Formats: sequence, structure tokens, C-alpha cells
Amino acid sequence: MDHAAAVATLAEDVVFHSPVTFRAFEGRDATAFVLAGVMRVFTNFRYTDQLEAGDNVHALVFRADVGDREVEGIDLVRVNADDLIDDFTVFVRPLSGLNALAARMAEELDPPAPAPS
Repeated sequence: MDHAAAVATLAEDVVFHSPVTFRAFEGRDATAFVLAGVMRVFTNFRYTDQLEAGDNVHALVFRADVGDREVEGIDLVRVNADDLIDDFTVFVRPLSGLNALAARMAEELDPPAPAPS
């Protein structure tokens, strides 16, 4: 996956719904930060199918590895009038793969603890 190319498809006000956090990430910069982490965590990532519902809703089915777990998921994207993604929701299965993804993403996105003085 090409990070710059992926970010170029995002609307400035995109909302990203992660499968592992309750709170959505809002805006292109926040979403780009999450996608960079995902690109470090997922290996062997590939889209396998694309489903469409009208002109502005697309479901992109993918497979990837997270460590020794294979996951399957869907990127559900809605695009605006400018054909940019303004709503991005990710679903992942199975639970063991989702748990592995959550643990790895926590490592990627959490800042390191400060060193003791």
C-alpha cells in the first residue's frame, strides 16, 4: 500500500471508524496517522473483492496478516461529491485476529512512556 496515495483519497473532514477503538478519528491528519500505523502492522495486505451500493458507498474486502494471524476485513467507505472518502469504517474478523490487531495498533499509536528521572 502506498501511504501518500491512500491519504490523497481522503476528504479533509474524513471520519475514520476503527475496529478497535470506540472513538472515531476525525480529519485527514488523524486518519493518515492511523493508516500509517496500519501499514506497518499489516503484512501481505491485499484487496480481494469490491462491492458497491450506488455511486458513493463501496465495500472493499481484504485479507492481511497481523503477526501469525490472518485477518479478513472490510473497508466500508463513503465518498463525497468530490469523490473523496469522507467516512471510512473498518471491520475485521476473526476475534483472535482483531485482538492481535488491537495489541499491535496500541503499540504503534501510543506514545512511549517518558523515561524515569
